[in-house]
Order: sequence, then C-alpha cells, then structure tokens
Amino acid sequence: MSKEITSRSQDYSQWYNDLIIKGNLADYSAVRGCMVIKPYGYALWENMRDALDKMFKDTGHVNAYFPLFVPKSLFEAEEKNAEGFAKECAVVTHYRLKSDPNKKGGLMVDPDARLEEELVVRPTSEAIIWNTYKNWIQSYRDLPILINQWANVVRWEMRTRLFLRTAEFLWQEGHTAHATAQEAVAETVQMLNVYADFVENWMALPVIKGVKSESERFAGAVDTYCIEALMQDGKALQAGTSHFLGQNFAKAFDVKFSDKENKLEYVWATSWGVSTRLIGALVMAHSDDDGLILPPRIAPHQVVIVPIYKGDEQKALIDAKVAALTKELKAAGIRVKYDDNDNARPGWKFAEYEMKGVPVRIAIGARDLENNTVELARRDTKEKQTVSLDGLAQRIISLLDDVQQNIYNKAKAYQESHITPADTWEEFENLVNTKGGFIAAHWDGTPETEARIKELTKATIRCIPLDNKQEEGKCILTGKPSTQRVLFAQAY
Repeated sequence: MSKEITSRSQDYSQWYNDLIIKGNLADYSAVRGCMVIKPYGYALWENMRDALDKMFKDTGHVNAYFPLFVPKSLFEAEEKNAEGFAKECAVVTHYRLKSDPNKKGGLMVDPDARLEEELVVRPTSEAIIWNTYKNWIQSYRDLPILINQWANVVRWEMRTRLFLRTAEFLWQEGHTAHATAQEAVAETVQMLNVYADFVENWMALPVIKGVKSESERFAGAVDTYCIEALMQDGKALQAGTSHFLGQNFAKAFDVKFSDKENKLEYVWATSWGVSTRLIGALVMAHSDDDGLILPPRIAPHQVVIVPIYKGDEQKALIDAKVAALTKELKAAGIRVKYDDNDNARPGWKFAEYEMKGVPVRIAIGARDLENNTVELARRDTKEKQTVSLDGLAQRIISLLDDVQQNIYNKAKAYQESHITPADTWEEFENLVNTKGGFIAAHWDGTPETEARIKELTKATIRCIPLDNKQEEGKCILTGKPSTQRVLFAQAY
C-alpha cells in the first residue's frame, strides 16, 4: 500500500479523497462546495463525454445549448419540479456591483441594480427548454425533437464530496419531445440502455436497471428509470437516470401540436442525464490501496513508457527506439505517453503511474535494446512480463482488452456476491449493518413504509429491477402482502 494513501479498511471516505487528490483528478477551490477538475481528471471526463456523445448521435440526437439562467416565473411553472429543487437553488437578484465607501478597494451590491425578475441558476433545464420548445412545435411534423446539451448545473449543497456531490458539476441532459406516450416511453428506455451500455462496457462497472419508487422519482416525472451500481464499501450509487415526463411539462408551458387529424394535443416528454459523478463511481468501484485503477477504454493514458538508462548515449538509443514504438502504438489507436523527464527516477515514476491508474506500463532499458525486449506491467493485477518488441502493438491491444474485461469481471463478482435476500426485519437490519450491498426484500408499496425503513436503517429503495420476478411475500416491516422484492441499500 502506498504510504500516501489511507487504506480502504481504515477509512473508506479518506481513502476516496486521497485518491482524488493524489491521483491528480481534482482539487478543492476557493468557492465552498465547488471543485477544480484538474487536467488529468478532465481528460478522463473528455473520454467519457466523447464516447457518450457518439452514442447519443448514433441514436439520432443532436446537441444544442440553453441559458444558464432561468427566470423564476418559468421555474415555478411546473410545481412539482420547482418544489423538488427549491432548496438547492442559487438565485441571482442583482446585476451590478459598485464601490464600497466603507472599504478601500471593496465592492458592494448596487441596491439600484436589482433585477426586475430573479433568475435561478439552472439546477436542471426543463423549464427554460420547454418554454423554448413552445415556439418550435406547432405540428406533428415538428416532432420528435431529440436534443442533448453538455453543460454545468448548480445545486447548492451544504455537505459536499469531490465528484460525488458538489455545488456545481458538469453533466449532459437530454430533453426530447414526442407525439405519443409510446414514443416517449420507448425513448426513455432506449436512453437507459445507452447509459447501461456505456457504464458496463466503457467504465467496466456492472449495473442493475430498474425504476424508482414514487418517492424517489425525479420531481415532475411520471416514471424514473435508473441504473444502480455498487461501490466497494457496499453502498449503492445512482449512475444515471432517464425520466418519462408524460405531459406534465407540456401542460405547464402550454406546448401543443396539431396531430394528423388536426386535433390539438399536448406533447409527450422525456429527460435523461449523467454527470461527473460517474468519475466518483469509477474511483470507488475499481481502485485499491495503491491508487486508481482506470479501465483502458476511458483512461487518459492507456500506456506509459518509462526509460531506464545511464548517460546520454544510452538515453539517445532508447529515445530512437521509443520514437518508432510510440508511432506504431499511436497508429494502432493506443493513447501512449513517453515519460523521459529526467527530474524523477524510474522507481518514482512507476509509483506515480500506479497511483494514476495507467492500465499498462512499459519499461525499457539498455539491456532491453540488446535483447529486443521490454518489460510490460499491468495495473489491475500488477503482473509483469518480459516480451519481444516484435508485434508489441498487437500484444498491447490484446492486453488492454484483457485488463478491461478483468476489471469488469471483478466488479461483477462483487456485485453478485452482494445481492442478498432478506425475509424478516431482523435479517434486513443485520444485512444493512454488516454486509451491506443490495438487499432484495418485500415491501408493501406504500411511501410511509419506505420512509420508515429509511428512518430506521438509512437504507432506501434503489430500484425495482426491470426484469423483476413476481412472487408472493410479506413486507419485511409491516407484514402486509407484496408481489415482488425490491432492492434496498444505503447509498451515496
């Protein structure tokens, strides 16, 4: 274990913070509750964003951008949505500062510059977008509208944690408009599947697809679909949501269209989003006490090459060989970095790239040049092997695929071993307090029972799985009849 990182078993929360800071992903900022995403962390987000963006476009969506500010009257139009986000809203009330006569060089809010209408800094964009869609939609010929935006949002949080919960974060939000409920539901499910595909096949993180209970739904939604992932401490994390909004926002903003029979109907809506919270999930699901473990498909550097030499003559020979190797690897589509910085020794570099989770490390020295070999080390298992330089690019492609699959398999095994049925309240409480993970238990379907279980154990209904088996049973708390188990867990 690295001396710089608190162990998971000692303090999981501190371990997570250590990895974020020392893995060079992010830093704290001068603004309370906000973070600075450092270049290495932002490169990781860019790779995630680019993969998702292609998936969105492959399903017919296009990108647009809407204002950061939402007039308060628009925000209030959909009552459930406004009520759901009200406590997290940052509000702009003035548009100018002026010199403070009581403080040299100081500034104060100009009382004469109060806005006629207060502006909410977007916590989500349904209000401003649906107010705009009203002007874009007249006929069924204008539908569907399939728009996504990459943006920042503000949800004023008092208790924050880097990537997992910050006052400002980056995300994407899709907002679509449809002529029928069936089309909108199909869109909602399609985007849920896109998220699951991305998280499992790019982030190497298995998820459970399901729907939220009524009390856990997005404010203003008819149904919220979600993907839930499990972290190494047994807590769940909501990795993405896709909402069927029905006609709620269309009615709130009077968005109607003429159908093929020339009848006026309200539009059907969806919204869906994932955020930089996924980076937090990535860190907590895969990493170890020596640092980050990043899946090759989204790692900023898939391969790092470290030279080992004595003197300028050896260095020049290694540089020439690495130049040809780097060219070959890049031609094969591999993201590679050659670290020939002479300010740090090879051992320090090895530890640094282990901390940063680079999937594959190549070490090459003078003896390797003589033997036409390199040393390959993989981050996930820490296995090392000496291999020929001949055909190295193809070998590394295969190795990266193997690392990606191995990381997924490990997370999948953990998930499967942490889905446990509970048939009594005693079993349920014991699992929550000891093993953790997902607990499959019967629930009587009432929000009152759900709230009471949360109050007693801090466990919430994470989802009702889409492929849920129907079975007769009794609610673990009330003993009332139930037709299916739902998944409970403590969560981030």
